Amino acid sequence: MEHLDTFLRRHPPFSGLDPDLVIELAANPVIRPVPAGEIVLVEDGLPADGMWVLYEGSMELVHQGQVVSVLEPGQSFGHPSLLTGMAPTFTVRARDASRCLWLDAATARRVLGTEAGAAFVAATMRERLTQVGHTAHGLQDVGTTPVSAIMRPAVFGDPEESVRTAITRLGEPQGTAALLLRLPAGELAMVTDADVRARLAAGTIALDAPVREIARSPVATVPIGQLAVEATVDMLAAGVEHLPVVENGQVCGLISAADLLGLDAQSPIGLRHTILGAPDAEVLERATAHLPALFLALARAGVPSRDLGRVLSLQHDAVVTRLIDFSLWRHGPAPELWAFLDLGSAARREFTLASDQDNGLAYAQPAAEAEAETDTYFARLGQEVNAGLTRCGIATDNNGVLAGDRRWRMSAPRWLTTFDECLTVPDESHLIRATVAFDFRTAAGGLELAPQLTARIRAAREHGPFMRLMARAAAGFPVALGFRGQLSTGADGRLDIKRGGVIPLVNLVRYHALANGVSISSTQDRIEAVTEAGGLPRADGDALAEAFAAITAVRFDHHAARIAAGEPVDNMIDPAALAPLARGELREALAIVRRAQKRLPV
Repeated sequence: MEHLDTFLRRHPPFSGLDPDLVIELAANPVIRPVPAGEIVLVEDGLPADGMWVLYEGSMELVHQGQVVSVLEPGQSFGHPSLLTGMAPTFTVRARDASRCLWLDAATARRVLGTEAGAAFVAATMRERLTQVGHTAHGLQDVGTTPVSAIMRPAVFGDPEESVRTAITRLGEPQGTAALLLRLPAGELAMVTDADVRARLAAGTIALDAPVREIARSPVATVPIGQLAVEATVDMLAAGVEHLPVVENGQVCGLISAADLLGLDAQSPIGLRHTILGAPDAEVLERATAHLPALFLALARAGVPSRDLGRVLSLQHDAVVTRLIDFSLWRHGPAPELWAFLDLGSAARREFTLASDQDNGLAYAQPAAEAEAETDTYFARLGQEVNAGLTRCGIATDNNGVLAGDRRWRMSAPRWLTTFDECLTVPDESHLIRATVAFDFRTAAGGLELAPQLTARIRAAREHGPFMRLMARAAAGFPVALGFRGQLSTGADGRLDIKRGGVIPLVNLVRYHALANGVSISSTQDRIEAVTEAGGLPRADGDALAEAFAAITAVRFDHHAARIAAGEPVDNMIDPAALAPLARGELREALAIVRRAQKRLPV
């Protein structure tokens, strides 16, 4: 194991301390073992009486039952509670067997009272508040889920068909556990698989009798907007296991006790828990196979497209985290501090089920004699995560923007140099790299690289040739509109909503963000920040925000339709299949993007 003083010098705040103080801290250390699953600090519990530095293993930061971050060796915890004297904001729990350096209160205050310590406290508190906010937005509350999000199609039968026929339909592999019947008097009746089994067991059923004779009527129903938790109460009160869902007096679906019991396991919260707790790759792949069904359920429940992107991005990050766990378990601790970087749509928290992988890997600069061995370790880590994501249904990027690729796996100094070169050598190659890498976010790992990269992004507006190249690229990316403003399609009559709508708008907004020193990643947040900074007139900013919402809504509606039809998700829409209103909104949204492109300073 690396000597403690050398270890501390590689991690903030100790990396900024006087070397003699670091040697003093390492001279008589208190190293505490923490078994897997053990809780060190409790949210809203007793204040911390010292500061902890993770030396080996990994720890989870948990807020209100949700894992918001995973700490890697070199990261610290307990200091906010110690300094304020207030209860911890997070529960801290060992993900696996770990060891921690513990600093008593006086020593911790001595460290945190330095300039490096103050900067460290400010950075970590901001980072963790941000993580809590994105997690809260990305996980829909099960208690607010309407029945429309989990109902299944209602299946009707003929009241005069035989019980034997009804049994056959109830027993079909793709069948249902309940058949609804419309009786001659207009009443609604229902026969369930459980009803049939009970009658067969009692010997009181005639297989050739009309099924209406064994059906139950009247049938309790629930409105489509009712919350699932309320439907549970109604179901218990009625003593049934199935309830038809009605809208404007018409049956539009069916909800069962099994649907309600499985709600938490199939919610964003439940699925994320399953992913983060998957014991092996096979279980992880089975868990991620539920993502399309989750997306469809949330889309049908009317969850806004912005929140859908957040949900999927959060699930994507959970998969990445677990795949990294698997690799670390197989090959042992990393030789250097590292950061797995989400790039592109995942970084902007706009990930979709049709998104490819865009990711990178950064690691602290190793000693010269260890460079080859260190890169070999991280090459294997990146490649294993990329391969795992592919098995989980997230395709590899056609351009090779992958953490396992040497072009996107670099030491931290090389990442900084690459960003500098993008600004100072504005050629086509660096433009492509900038359009990918300048949308970045640390998905996992403890390497503090984001502040230095962000500083370079904020400085981009000082580099005139680079900004002119970005403006020309944003203005020249074609929008899917023809000469007369009609939607433009390919030879197959379909429109690529990503290439002809999302990418031109994202490129346009990225330019305005760079021109105004805005470093946040979400397209909607960029628009708002640029507008607030005066970089766009309010009317133009609002128009772009509405255009992005309209384009994304069409894209996600198409995804939901493909999932419902059992087809692979793609970005190729048929404009002729859109409702007239949606088609008109899409055309106007693309026209807004084109008008904004023409106003760029090219």
